[in-house]
Amino acid sequence: MIEFTQKILKAVSFDRQLFQKELNKALKWITDAEEVKKFQEWCIVEFGAKYPKIITSTFSISQLSTKTIKS
Repeated sequence: MIEFTQKILKAVSFDRQLFQKELNKALKWITDAEEVKKFQEWCIVEFGAKYPKIITSTFSISQLSTKTIKS
């Protein structure tokens, strides 16, 4: 599933809004904390220069919601 999501993000990376939408969707599907961490690292490497604020805010929101669910 992550490989598919990576292809989608590469395909929509030309558009800021589409990129953010697809990144949000991806984080809803990925449930394993270790996979989220690897996915975050991949996003930073691939798109960190282009969309640093989107990546930072999306993953921080995702981590907050995950902690809330676990509590």
